[in-house]
Amino acid sequence: MKLLRYGPPGQEKPGLLDAEGRIRDLSAHVADIAGEALSPAGLARLKAIDPASLPLVEGTPRLGPCVAGTGKFICIGLNYSDHAAETGATVPPEPIIFMKATSAIVGPNDDLEIPRGSTKTDWEVELGVIIGKTAKYVSEAEAMDHVAGYCVINDVSERAFQTERHGQWTKGKSADTFGPTGPWLVTADEVPDPQNLGMWLEVNGHRFQDGSTRTMVYGVRHLVSYLSQFMSLRPGDIISTGTPPGVGLGQKPQVFLKEGDEVTLGVEGLGSQRQRVVQG
Repeated sequence: MKLLRYGPPGQEKPGLLDAEGRIRDLSAHVADIAGEALSPAGLARLKAIDPASLPLVEGTPRLGPCVAGTGKFICIGLNYSDHAAETGATVPPEPIIFMKATSAIVGPNDDLEIPRGSTKTDWEVELGVIIGKTAKYVSEAEAMDHVAGYCVINDVSERAFQTERHGQWTKGKSADTFGPTGPWLVTADEVPDPQNLGMWLEVNGHRFQDGSTRTMVYGVRHLVSYLSQFMSLRPGDIISTGTPPGVGLGQKPQVFLKEGDEVTLGVEGLGSQRQRVVQG
């Protein structure tokens, strides 16, 4: 299934994408794409519904973030060896964990705001993992049982805030609009191998990132198990798993986003995003 949320910000309704690419309204069956709806039982109930029986949503409504009720937005740094190399860093012996504020989460096609004082706003196409069942101290063998599905993430980053000022990376990752999420949550049963997905990102039609989750250092199974040793992962939590090479920081000369730019990105089988860059 491809689950989604549509409507104005803060008023999104739950829906799904049918086989013809049309939005169907799920409001009569579930309050939101959140919480218990993401559990194995909740997803099974939704899967049993005939999409043709659901009301068709007319027009082209705004798509909101594909999951609601996210308590934690956990990101993994330097998780592609070739990306680490382009930034002059070494592959870490354990996953680098940092948090992105949940207030950064927006829809996949919402405007991307350059924060005030920014000089180095950058892009990062990433595979997002959405937790469906609480995970605490789970083994790698059990890890995938806790994944509801996957989505596209743009882990937008302000590099000067992130690395040139004191403190942790979080302040360079958490500005409003720095977490475009969606367009839809593709349930895990439709993604048999999350470690074999192509991914790409373009700015103004120029392709900067063209990679694959095959080159991920620490895969989804390991990350879910690893993170669950340090914190409980709960339904709706998002893990953004790192980016392949091609970020603006790694260009020679470096390239960063400016007002008026258009960013498009996608992950194989998970849909695509499009953001217009505006000044915040």
